[in-house]
Amino acid sequence: MKGGFPVIGLLGGIGSGKSTAARCFARLGCAVIDADAIAHQVLREPAVIREIAERFGPGVLGADGQVDRKKLAEMVFSSKEKLEMLNQIVHPLVLGRCEELLRRYQQEGKPVVIDMPLLAEVGWDKRCDVLVFVDCPEELRLQRIRQRGQGDGGEQKKRENFQISLDKKKKMAQYILDNNSEESELFEQVEKVFSAIRDQGRLSTI
Repeated sequence: MKGGFPVIGLLGGIGSGKSTAARCFARLGCAVIDADAIAHQVLREPAVIREIAERFGPGVLGADGQVDRKKLAEMVFSSKEKLEMLNQIVHPLVLGRCEELLRRYQQEGKPVVIDMPLLAEVGWDKRCDVLVFVDCPEELRLQRIRQRGQGDGGEQKKRENFQISLDKKKKMAQYILDNNSEESELFEQVEKVFSAIRDQGRLSTI
């Protein structure tokens, strides 16, 4: 933690509210690296679309010629080999851009929050000074997934089967946020956690 400007990594299950927590940190002056948003941008690039169509077949594209993310997810989360194939295409580009943003924000002297679904799985937990786990009951996570129009949670369970278990991720974290209520309540928790992290950073530079 250089100069008291921490790199904070978010952990948590699908639908737990990591993006909401990231938004709360942003309100406190943190720069946010949203790996999911970057991945969506990457999937719209012509070279990436061509490679995905070659590897997975033209049926994975929609009528508009763009990658149909729902079809692609159904395909790759039913096969470890296909998931690894997709990761080989997308991960280097996404992580490279995350790297660029991290370097830029650090040069600007900003605290950084990394919202990356596979943070621990790709080893980026080691790039963070602090890990924060966003906790949320499974029933509420599934309810949020349904409200977002992302199915009944079956697809999310398939995805989590390819990830480090939530129990392990929770044990990795130095701080835990309980996101089972309103965003205002989560923001109060984020304020306390961020204050503690900054205090820790100031002590480490003395």
